[in-house]
Amino acid sequence: MPSTPLSPASTEVVRATLPVVGAAIGDITTVFYRRLFAAHPELEKNLFNRANQAQGDQQRALAGSIAAYATLLVGDGPDPAEVLPRIAHKHASLGVLAEHYPIVHEHLFAAIVEVLGDAVTPEIAAAWDELYWHMAKALITAEAGLYAEHGVAAGDVWRTLTVLRRVQESPDTVSFVVGTPDGSPLPASKPGQYVSVAVTLPDGARQVRQYSLTRVPNASTRAFTVKAVPARVEADGVLPAGEVSNHLHAEVFEGDAVDVSLPFGELVLAEGSGPLVLVSAGIGTTPMLGFLRHLLRADPEREVLVLHADRSPALHAHRLELTSLVAAMPGARLLRWYEELGTRAGDDALRPGRLDLADVEVPDGAEVYLCGPVPFMAGVREALVARGVPAAAIHHEVFGPGRELTSA
Repeated sequence: MPSTPLSPASTEVVRATLPVVGAAIGDITTVFYRRLFAAHPELEKNLFNRANQAQGDQQRALAGSIAAYATLLVGDGPDPAEVLPRIAHKHASLGVLAEHYPIVHEHLFAAIVEVLGDAVTPEIAAAWDELYWHMAKALITAEAGLYAEHGVAAGDVWRTLTVLRRVQESPDTVSFVVGTPDGSPLPASKPGQYVSVAVTLPDGARQVRQYSLTRVPNASTRAFTVKAVPARVEADGVLPAGEVSNHLHAEVFEGDAVDVSLPFGELVLAEGSGPLVLVSAGIGTTPMLGFLRHLLRADPEREVLVLHADRSPALHAHRLELTSLVAAMPGARLLRWYEELGTRAGDDALRPGRLDLADVEVPDGAEVYLCGPVPFMAGVREALVARGVPAAAIHHEVFGPGRELTSA
């Protein structure tokens, strides 16, 4: 459903002030989070991703989403309502409620005034207030619809499940099969969706991360895989180790209880029988496994080209599972690239270096799905578009604060 437009007066004000507000939006969101967490420390501790806060990723994501929404709303591009599903699904997987939006509004607009000062006239404040609530109401409506689809009250997305099986898939990845303690059925999921997993850390903080479902063994169980994120040195400093991933690796075993959300995520297989191209790197293979398991059951003859890149065969999580699934589907083909291929070079299906589409024949009319690091996906997308694949046929999954590939 197309979104309703802003009032003409607010549209003109937002359009005129967008360059100024857009230029300052990074500073505004930094002040916003400082104010928000000072007033509501429980949100930083129990809802927001502390690692993304520390690295500035969450601030950049909020800034980008507000500026992008404003640009679309007052411009002639696509309906801004079309860019909100990813955010709505993420919010729903966290149990975000309509009552959270007034809290955000209060501290966001206090931050705008703090950063821009007297430049924020009553007219400008009113226009951007209208824009905020335009976006907020669209998200509230979308999230209410997602809760209704699952037949739960708003925010009631958490279930305490039991770890039934834990498997070391590679040196730094572990898969978990979790299920209901009494074997009762869980809500159905769609191939490609994810769940949020919440853990309580030693300092008492409840932190949440999202993991793709790799398979759904039966109605009462589901499986996801976690890659441990080590501390690492980058150009702008040392990035801390992943709090949740390392906690799951070190502390969660068979028989343990874990809080898992209902399944969410808008990146699901489109209906149809046309060719598919599944492109992944590293742990980005996980939603592809969900796709392939679904296709093996529902349409094993479908033409599917699977392209995967990894550091080495030894570090390729679910390597055997991926190759076995493709081998079981008559219409599927798999190509793999390894930066460290070793003595296995010479196999036509195994290629040294990074993924390169130069000599890969992409099926005409294919729908393409990408998952992996943002720079990887941006490069693949650019290569596909250059070869004539319509941008609308290229779909991607981003975990962590969202970024659009066109701006990566």
